[in-house]
Amino acid sequence: MGTGKKEAARKVRQGKPNDGMANVKTKGENFYRDAKKIKTLNMFKDGTPRRNAQGDITVAASYQSKELPTARIEPNRKWFANSRVISQEALTSFRDAVAERAADPYQVLLKTNKLPMSLIRDNDKVNGLKQHQAKMAIETSPFNDTFGPKAQRKRVKLGVSSLEDLAGETAKMQDTYIEKNDEGTHADGSAIVRGDDTAAIEDLGLLTTSRESVFSKGQSKRIWNELYKVIDSSDVIIHVLDSRDPEGTRCRSVEKYVREEAPHKHLIFVLNKCDLVPTGVAAAWVRHLSKDYPCLAFHANINNSFGKGSLISLLRQFSSLHSDRKQVSVGLIGYPNSGKSSIINTLRNKKVCTVAPIPGETKVWQYITLMKRIYLIDCPGVVPPNANDTEEDILLRGVCRVENVHNPEQYIPAVLRRVLPRHLERTYGIKHQEDYLDWLALLARQGGRLLKGGEADLDGVAKMVINDFLRGKIPWYTPPPKGTGKGDKGEKDEEPADGVEGREGRLGEMPRKRKLDENNEPAAKEAEAEDESDSAQEEAVDAEDSDADSIANLEVSDVESGEEE
Repeated sequence: MGTGKKEAARKVRQGKPNDGMANVKTKGENFYRDAKKIKTLNMFKDGTPRRNAQGDITVAASYQSKELPTARIEPNRKWFANSRVISQEALTSFRDAVAERAADPYQVLLKTNKLPMSLIRDNDKVNGLKQHQAKMAIETSPFNDTFGPKAQRKRVKLGVSSLEDLAGETAKMQDTYIEKNDEGTHADGSAIVRGDDTAAIEDLGLLTTSRESVFSKGQSKRIWNELYKVIDSSDVIIHVLDSRDPEGTRCRSVEKYVREEAPHKHLIFVLNKCDLVPTGVAAAWVRHLSKDYPCLAFHANINNSFGKGSLISLLRQFSSLHSDRKQVSVGLIGYPNSGKSSIINTLRNKKVCTVAPIPGETKVWQYITLMKRIYLIDCPGVVPPNANDTEEDILLRGVCRVENVHNPEQYIPAVLRRVLPRHLERTYGIKHQEDYLDWLALLARQGGRLLKGGEADLDGVAKMVINDFLRGKIPWYTPPPKGTGKGDKGEKDEEPADGVEGREGRLGEMPRKRKLDENNEPAAKEAEAEDESDSAQEEAVDAEDSDADSIANLEVSDVESGEEE
């Protein structure tokens, strides 16, 4: 078969048009080299002349011919001016528009133009590495170019131009410092409850004793490696929070890492264990957390779940947004014992992950298939280190196992500060005592937990109380911040949860609510009559117990079935 027939067959096979330009061929084009490749090779040879055997030039190179007239550049300003100019006002408005869209958690960037966004974005990184501001200033304007006989500028390049700007910059730095210290406070601004001695010592910047090794769980290098593997492999990241203490179980360092290092990944909040708090409180927390990222309320249970359809619908939306990808991976991260594996079992409607009411059950990450294009990634629980967290905070968040803690009775006062006395009376059937040791001894004698000689087993009873506190047998929760429909501690909010500002709609269907037993209802009503002046936490739980709390209006997509595709 000749070369011409091969060329014709190749053009037919590749579907090239059979118009007049299809017959135009470049010199040197054949079966092995197309016209584009020939033009590229000719460009490489264009800069050298062709010579004969004697060395005389037979074909001059480009711009080397003596016969052609001398060319000159047209005297026009367009050759020496900027091809595209934008004013500072337009650039500032564009920056503000981009920042506003990027700050909206309910808008997703689908496609980016080929614009040099790095030129209009104030970035503190050089070549992808974080550097100190002073080091960046030295690199941009060295000392020899600023001061001395070889100085190239008359003024020093400073970040501020006047004393007013310097005062504003100082105030901004102070606000940043205050925000870092606020990590040790509740969302409403109230300080985390600690012992008086510990608080006084922390003001001096001292520690009483070194912590036990059990309080360092979830911070090992292996756990962090597993976390970063899950983040790198995920397109959507689900941050699982405990609805009883959402701010305490929030990993802000991980959020900052995803926001700065992987802005193309989607982060959403799932407020798990919402059955342990009143519906109004869960709705208020969902409304508050939705200001940062999309948030859903969830109850992980294979037989009787809540929020499953909304979460699957949201994952399907992310799958349709990334229709060009072969698959979409969803990683679940959060504190230990927050319910990550239970959420996966609920979505699959069967046990595919090992779960236990103790932290540290999941050791390594694992892939689980949810649908044909959606995969779930389970991750071990991680605990970001925080200097403001005390041993009481770490223990009562379920980070470490209670049986490994020495002298657990010393943490009972922290439990009693977080729980209302009437809830303890309703749970254990004994009256509240001023001294926690007397209360533990009374509880031990009631349950028959005695040592040799009739001494009360305070150690074992304290572990039992802490386990009941963590596993939801004792009702408690952290009050939502101000302006979300529920009052703060010590105050009563007369306005209903439906009248607050925020998203509108519904939280979902709650098929069943927790109710008191018929035998305990009279005792509960008597306790309510005695404690009319309690905090907003009491008011919310009373309303929930009497089945008077309504689901706060939150807008969530319609519940869909969670069957596999």
